Amino acid sequence: MISRCPISLALIVLFALVNIALNFATGTARGADEPAPTTSRPKPRPAQTDEQYAALAKDLREKYSQPQDKWPEATIDPGLEAGYQEIGRLPDVTFPKDNPFSAEKAELGKTLFFDPRLSGSRQVACASCHDPDLGWADGRTVAFGHERQTSKRNAPSIMNSGYHAPLFWDGRAKTLEEQALGPILDEGEMHGGKPEEVVATINSVPDYRARFKEVFGTEEVSLDLIAKAIATFERTINGGRSKFDNFVAGRNPDAMGDDAIRGLHLFRTDARCANCHMGANFSDNKLHNLGLSYYGRAFEDLGQYNVTKNPEDVGKFRTPSLRNITRTGPYMHNGLFELEGVLNLYNAGMPNLKRKAGQENDPLFPTKSPHLRVLNLNEHDKADLIAFLRALEEPRQRVRPPKLPGMNSRVPASTEEAQSESRP
Repeated sequence: MISRCPISLALIVLFALVNIALNFATGTARGADEPAPTTSRPKPRPAQTDEQYAALAKDLREKYSQPQDKWPEATIDPGLEAGYQEIGRLPDVTFPKDNPFSAEKAELGKTLFFDPRLSGSRQVACASCHDPDLGWADGRTVAFGHERQTSKRNAPSIMNSGYHAPLFWDGRAKTLEEQALGPILDEGEMHGGKPEEVVATINSVPDYRARFKEVFGTEEVSLDLIAKAIATFERTINGGRSKFDNFVAGRNPDAMGDDAIRGLHLFRTDARCANCHMGANFSDNKLHNLGLSYYGRAFEDLGQYNVTKNPEDVGKFRTPSLRNITRTGPYMHNGLFELEGVLNLYNAGMPNLKRKAGQENDPLFPTKSPHLRVLNLNEHDKADLIAFLRALEEPRQRVRPPKLPGMNSRVPASTEEAQSESRP
């Protein structure tokens, strides 16, 4: 019988495999390392009745309506307590002493941020990958750069980037000023060319020289001043107007629904999110290995190791902020996941990468963070967590691109021409 029905047997096997995959991580991307065997994975914790969930929300709303120092104790792993910071409202952003704020400098930085003349093709601006209409991200799996080259990483939102240090997924930039120049000079991103070529392009525009004179006291543009202006603008792109913020500030005790209130409590306790997503910006500003380095596979990315060359840093990536997260998918450093898939991965304790033959003594074999554990959350729990993350959304704000100086006049066709036009 089997030999007569090979197609039927194949379909049965196919349906069984698909069913197993969907039961584990509906919404995850293909190619992730295998999770722990299903036989060792405990069942999700029992769901409650609607009445019980409503009573729980009422109780939690009363507790979380109190001052934050009276909130239920957060579940923080041993060794992390000393550095734990409670989630809450954003403080005023701090501007560095060597780059203080001024409205004129921020406006100059905004203009440069939207100006494609900082790129080699004159077609790519900072705003190309950090679009205000897309939560200051780009909505793509990975970023598109010079001549449609694709990065291997997802473009993160720059909202609240003034609270981050270090920056980039691999932590290679210590300041926003350093970060601002990274994409401009990168050959695969904006391909701006040599530093002197970028400077010559901006110097060739008389209106820019006049604005640099107004802001910095010199009309002679430099790469350092370009970076300071853009970084100043980026430090003004901040949130803090979400339903969560309104709730925590006491402005609206009903700003968050019952599901979001339960999600808030799960976030700080049984879901273990606050171990890394802590503080006002929901990030510990550290780098961790989540088991998603794809070591030895098609999507391999060694993360921080590419910067430090320290074997302990293989597969480590910076903890992103969760503010406005539901408007800035897809997720993770490689952009391979949707939100539900990310929660499924965390619920399973993240993938467990196993050594293969020949890797027994591999010094670069990644080690997953010890703070990742199987959570056993049920479907109701995960829905409540997503409701809380949605409560971190910012109201939509439309940002009109500024008028770019000199764009009505001819743009120099070459670096040599730009340099000659910049000379007195």
